[in-house]
Amino acid sequence: MARKDSDNQKKSMSLLFRGKAIFKPLNTGRIDERVACVREWVANIFFYTKNGTTVMIDAGYNYERLKEKMGWLDIDPASIKHIFITHQDTDHVGAMEPDSEQLFKDATVYIGEIENRYLTGKVRRRVMHKLYKLPIVKMNNRKVLLRDGQILDVDGIRIECILVPGHTWGHMVYLVDDEYLFTGDTIWFGADGGYSFLSTLAENNKLAVKSLEALEKNLRTRNKPLKIITGHTGWTDDPDFAFLHRDELCKPFAKKYVDPSAPYDGYVEDDDTEEGARTRPLGKVGNQ
Repeated sequence: MARKDSDNQKKSMSLLFRGKAIFKPLNTGRIDERVACVREWVANIFFYTKNGTTVMIDAGYNYERLKEKMGWLDIDPASIKHIFITHQDTDHVGAMEPDSEQLFKDATVYIGEIENRYLTGKVRRRVMHKLYKLPIVKMNNRKVLLRDGQILDVDGIRIECILVPGHTWGHMVYLVDDEYLFTGDTIWFGADGGYSFLSTLAENNKLAVKSLEALEKNLRTRNKPLKIITGHTGWTDDPDFAFLHRDELCKPFAKKYVDPSAPYDGYVEDDDTEEGARTRPLGKVGNQ
């Protein structure tokens, strides 16, 4: 991957999904005092802050406005020492690529040991029902490889790693301080509830559905309040909404799955502004 790959994906995905009312990312801003978000076209990067430490979840596209938008949130890129990657797709790892601005060159990257096989070239990422191979991602950062169920303590921040294969073979979600679940590309929120993520982009859709079912069971047994935060479609604290259609795939070219409040073209960022980032909290699904 490289800057040109991010730019090419923006052009192709914008053309492909324009008018489908599928992409509904959060804008740049804050969910609450701990979680901030930067919007990059249709993808969201999240920052979790506690006790003076900020952990980054996913690294977005290879995107030239990242430092600018982090400034809207008063987050210094140099302060980021820990980056947790849900999976290695273009829109989740771009800021780590060698031809990026290298804002986080000294940060440690945490990624699942299975997902790391994409980075080493042992496995190739396939999309569009396996018809297309994506370029191999390169990064030079120090990496820590994660296992399913592993729990880390990062300066007093508890991070639990949960494997949810399907979208990619080694996709991880992260449960932070038992209160915030960062789901990456595991759940897709439509207007009427959550679905398994976009069918056209999964390595194995049946496995993705099975993983989402297992994730719900895991969380339900804990019986704790939880904010469920997605990579492309916002957040909710209602698990019934989040998992309402967990056994059904979001099929992006079928009208049933459109969200009337989603933009015509999610890759147009005109509504993402510094004023909004500083003054408007990011409401949950149904209250935005």
